[in-house]
Amino acid sequence: MQGKSIVVTRALHQAGELSSLLSQHGAKALLYPCIAIVPPEDTRQLDSVLREMAGGAFDWLVLTSANAVMILSQRLAVANLAPPPGLLLACVGPATAEAAHRLLGMQARAIPENYVAEALVELIKPVLPARVLVLQAERARPVLREKLAAAGATITALATYRTVQGEGGIHLSTLLKAQQVDAITFTSASTVEHCVRRLQAEGADLSLLTPVCLACIGPVTAQAVAAAGLVVGVMPTEHTIEGLVEALKAYFCSLAKGHPLYV
Repeated sequence: MQGKSIVVTRALHQAGELSSLLSQHGAKALLYPCIAIVPPEDTRQLDSVLREMAGGAFDWLVLTSANAVMILSQRLAVANLAPPPGLLLACVGPATAEAAHRLLGMQARAIPENYVAEALVELIKPVLPARVLVLQAERARPVLREKLAAAGATITALATYRTVQGEGGIHLSTLLKAQQVDAITFTSASTVEHCVRRLQAEGADLSLLTPVCLACIGPVTAQAVAAAGLVVGVMPTEHTIEGLVEALKAYFCSLAKGHPLYV
């Protein structure tokens, strides 16, 4: 990936890891934050449930992203609360689990090998019925809470954070017109949606993305790219930041050999 210009669309507070990995492989990371993560407009319901959680009202806490962990830790700090010792933690992926350990001091008991909601449900089915608190994004897919409820869990599901459009960074449309972008990385469906909106606000035609490799971290993100009428260039089998970088590395290597591949 030496010398390749690769756009990072993650929120600024999350862009460091991906940018660093790209730089380690010789690429130039271009920050174009398409999203920002903020608490719900009204936090009263969330804060009330967190008080219940601290009091032992739940058996399991399910976290679906590091963003949920970040906002949860902020709200707990505001209320001077902490997760109770007996609360069991399930996380959709290792990045979420690492954030929970770092910010909440909690060790995940369940992390599925396939980092999607459906796999998490299968993993914790054997311990149900149980009282489960699910903390998700405002626009999270209902599949996790629906399948957990169907499997026998007593579910409390709340929006812990919302995703709004980011700002700042490079002027992507200008670089696209100058053909100075080799790839754009997407790590969630919302990064795709807001990238499209930002480009349209800049007056750019989406056809400028045709020669660019659109790299998606997983299938849900890839579906968002397809829904926007765009073509996925890379999607790793391991749906992690590391997997995404390795898939991009393989893609550019095959391109250099004259045999482009879909990873």
